[in-house]
Amino acid sequence: MQRTIIILLVFCSLLFAGQDKDENKMKQKRVDKQIKEEMEKEKKYAKEQTFYSGENYDLERAKVNEESLSSIPEIEDDYEFDMDSVYD
Repeated sequence: MQRTIIILLVFCSLLFAGQDKDENKMKQKRVDKQIKEEMEKEKKYAKEQTFYSGENYDLERAKVNEESLSSIPEIEDDYEFDMDSVYD
């Protein structure tokens, strides 16, 4: 019985460790892809040496990558903030 529990714990820990590495690899791939895209965009702007007006600007590239939203921690509100102490 104890052997079964120990084997199960070792197996689960290896399984969770493997998932963590895969998640880090995927996150690094997204970061590398975004950096590559931004570098290409900057090379284009450096070559053209122009500023774009509203109708020429690519608004689709400025959108947030929804794949990366899941890795951003949620910020909780600080309801204990008191502005009265600022004016003292």
